[in-house]
Amino acid sequence: MATLYLKQLLLGRDVGRGDPVARQMQNFVYLVGDRDAGECLVTDPAWDIQGILDVAHADGMRVVGALATHYHPDHVGGSLFGFTVEGLARLMELNPCPVHLHKLEADGVRIVTGLSASDLALHEGNDRIGVGGVEVELLHTPGHTPGSSCFKVNSALLAGDTLFLQGCGRVDLPGGDAAEMQRTLSERLSRLADDVELYPGHAYGGEHASLGVVRRTNPALG
Repeated sequence: MATLYLKQLLLGRDVGRGDPVARQMQNFVYLVGDRDAGECLVTDPAWDIQGILDVAHADGMRVVGALATHYHPDHVGGSLFGFTVEGLARLMELNPCPVHLHKLEADGVRIVTGLSASDLALHEGNDRIGVGGVEVELLHTPGHTPGSSCFKVNSALLAGDTLFLQGCGRVDLPGGDAAEMQRTLSERLSRLADDVELYPGHAYGGEHASLGVVRRTNPALG
């Protein structure tokens, strides 16, 4: 059985230390893969691509793909509040690899990053993405955006902006849908066990916790 490799990186602390905007945004980036094969995927690469790749390299891991939870620039790169955030386009320059995402996010990712359709590997909900001997399942969790996704690997859930330790993703931005977010929180994620560990896309309320704890303490799930 493959040995799971999972690393959580906080922007402004672990990478992107010299970027005050990254520090303020509190984004998480994740490296997930197969330790034995030395291969990993990078989830929501943005802000400091070289720094992220350096961490993977220092751990003896090679980045062979990217996972995009949704198309907002703080997660994939682009223009944000007058700032330019490096992301997938920079990753393609330094470390070309396929970008895995739900098909409903493809147009948004292409618009904000400038990537071409050939850079993207489009998926449906419940598709599985292999890295070495590890499988990552894409869970379609719309609400924040139409194609918002969580990525589940073993008992870890990389949730992007779908669910934080405190609160959930906004629904008042373009593509947001309050009714879909309610269904995601009350129905789609309810199928996951309490011992699944939630790893959010931002450090809102903490870095990670079991879904059992989050269900008891997060008012968005009340």
